[in-house]
Amino acid sequence: MTPFDFRPRTRVVFGVGEFARLGEIARELGGTRCLVVADPGIVNAGYAPEAIRSLKARRMTVHGFHEFQANPTSAMAEAGGAYASPLGIDLIVAVGGGSSLDCAKAINFLLSNGGKMRDYWGYGKASRPMLPMIAVPTTAGTGSEAQTSATLVESETGARMSCGDGKGSFRVAILDPKLTTSQPAALAAATGYDALSHALETLVTTRQTPLSECFSRSAWRLIFSSFERTVRNPEDLEARGAMLLGAHFGGLAIENSNLGAAHACAYPLTDEFGLAHGAAVAAVLAQVVDWNSDVARGRYSELFPGDLPARLRELAEMAGLPANLREAGIPEEALPRLAEEAAKQWSGKFNPQPFSASAALEIYQSAY
Repeated sequence: MTPFDFRPRTRVVFGVGEFARLGEIARELGGTRCLVVADPGIVNAGYAPEAIRSLKARRMTVHGFHEFQANPTSAMAEAGGAYASPLGIDLIVAVGGGSSLDCAKAINFLLSNGGKMRDYWGYGKASRPMLPMIAVPTTAGTGSEAQTSATLVESETGARMSCGDGKGSFRVAILDPKLTTSQPAALAAATGYDALSHALETLVTTRQTPLSECFSRSAWRLIFSSFERTVRNPEDLEARGAMLLGAHFGGLAIENSNLGAAHACAYPLTDEFGLAHGAAVAAVLAQVVDWNSDVARGRYSELFPGDLPARLRELAEMAGLPANLREAGIPEEALPRLAEEAAKQWSGKFNPQPFSASAALEIYQSAY
């Protein structure tokens, strides 16, 4: 068996209505001056103002940072750090999807350790303790609240950068299924499919362990049984809860086993053509599973004994996601260039089949 060293870092508070406890939990962590990191959509949805009210009700001084967008850049995080630096922040609360959570982690590096985001590219480069953080995810997708790395776009080069450190984990994650009901249908479909892919990819990576396997299998069981229910009936809180908890388990699986070729192929589609991440994953996941089957068929069949690639395509179609790259609007002449970029992505290093530019091109062509 593969050795591992697992230390749970994040308290998980799960249940409908648990968002109301934010101020109470923040006070338990000793917070007095809080930075709320939430993108403009979360502000408009009312969740950021609700978070601020909950914190102020516990006599905390609260400041908000909202000047960033999906796939945040290093410059956006650095703007957040510059804004918060003179405010004496002692607690960070992230409300939103993966972009809000990643931006909050990135700002934490800068507030607690100084410098620029490039200084933390990689893992374990924070020399000083980092501020306590609370995550309130409003999408069932990335599982970022369970991970110690922030994924950003490097502003100068456009490269995707991962900055991680065990000291930067969220102290508490509040998982309230009710918050996910306000997602637009397209966003819920894309983030949910992404979460499903995490369960699949983490189960077969070269870094998977008996521990990560537990999280992968739990994530798959919860998400696979609830994804279609959530898409067809967005008000189903039982299904929403299963998706949110499954996404969290998927995030724990990523933290302990990493990802694979589907994400390596998806990232360039987002970076170059603006395709939503979950839609990009949907366009290639079935082909990656088929391509990996020579070495991973047994593991895949344990999760789904039938034709798994076909079922993945059916789920994508049901959710209104692109079932192939042509449907996603990707020009065929771009595939060789995209394949070169895919080969550079960190997640491809952990795929069960050796992954390269030629492998990426084969996957893209079969996905066209």
